[in-house]
Amino acid sequence: MNRIGMMRPYDTMSNENIVWHDAKIARELRAEQKLQEPCILWFTGLSGAGKSTLANAVELALFQDGYHSYLLDGDNVRHGLNKDLSFTDKDRIENIRRVGEVAALMVDAGLIVLAAFISPFRSDRHMVRSLVKPGEFIEIHVSTPLTTCEQRDPKGLYQKARSGLIKNFTGIDSDYEPPESAELIVDTSQGSLEQHVGTVLDYLHAQGMLKRQS
Repeated sequence: MNRIGMMRPYDTMSNENIVWHDAKIARELRAEQKLQEPCILWFTGLSGAGKSTLANAVELALFQDGYHSYLLDGDNVRHGLNKDLSFTDKDRIENIRRVGEVAALMVDAGLIVLAAFISPFRSDRHMVRSLVKPGEFIEIHVSTPLTTCEQRDPKGLYQKARSGLIKNFTGIDSDYEPPESAELIVDTSQGSLEQHVGTVLDYLHAQGMLKRQS
């Protein structure tokens, strides 16, 4: 039999043959070591709303205060982890599913995960929330109006979408389902970036997620 026809043992493995392996270092120990409560800060909103800008600024503030975090950005993951996915509804759902699983692993590692994704569908965001414990998924609706996002158009995407050069573009020919009960709502068309960062950090402190003494 040639190599192509050879059957490896794991080719026939089903889920019932896969057993969870418990690690010696638990999530609680990793979190305690870092003096923080791990969580997912999920920034959702239209393209150009300011999700990545805000998430970057929040992570910088956390880093400067000695906290352990990681930023997952919508564009960045499509250069690697999700480079095989398009922007159809089906692939958008798979995009968020993969990111959610990665974010949940990072929470288990004790990290504060910042995720900046349009994530237009409520069901997808609910799915990510279900992957972690209650209180560990913090939905931040960057609710900047479409008119402002389109005026900014930092990547020229709205212009291309209006011209028909981009299909399935959220806010133009693909729906965005805003959160119904987000933990935080931030409109970057009002106030300053520093104020919005303060809003996020104040929430984390109020929830007991940050434990270092300033």
